[in-house]
Amino acid sequence: MEKTLSIVKPDGVNKNLIGEVVKRFESAGLKVIAIKMAHLTKKQAEGFYAVHKERPFFGSLTTFMCSGPIVPMTLEGKDAIRKVRDIMGATNPKDAKAGTIRKDFADSIESNIVHGSDGTDTAAFEIGYFFNATEISRR
Repeated sequence: MEKTLSIVKPDGVNKNLIGEVVKRFESAGLKVIAIKMAHLTKKQAEGFYAVHKERPFFGSLTTFMCSGPIVPMTLEGKDAIRKVRDIMGATNPKDAKAGTIRKDFADSIESNIVHGSDGTDTAAFEIGYFFNATEISRR
């Protein structure tokens, strides 16, 4: 079974969408095997998004990600990375398909409710960034 990370971003938490996001993932056959609420510092947000440090949006993204609580979760299932990305929709909600999280709830390309790992290597890094081995269920 494949594992991936998703995060309900500060705008999603502020809009009370934690349960809706989890429901959509679980309805697609994914299992939540780790979940918590956190509030990132600027340094933690910069560490998480270090791969984007040379991009023009890095500063605003990391500021946004520490603007309020987030809910990172580890999901498991067949084709978990692809499923999560399909359920989230395109990064820009204007380009997202109807019925996706971002089309239904996001306000902008940055305030887009959720984050999801984009590959197996990224997922491994991102899961390890938020969860240690004892926090991940073996159900």
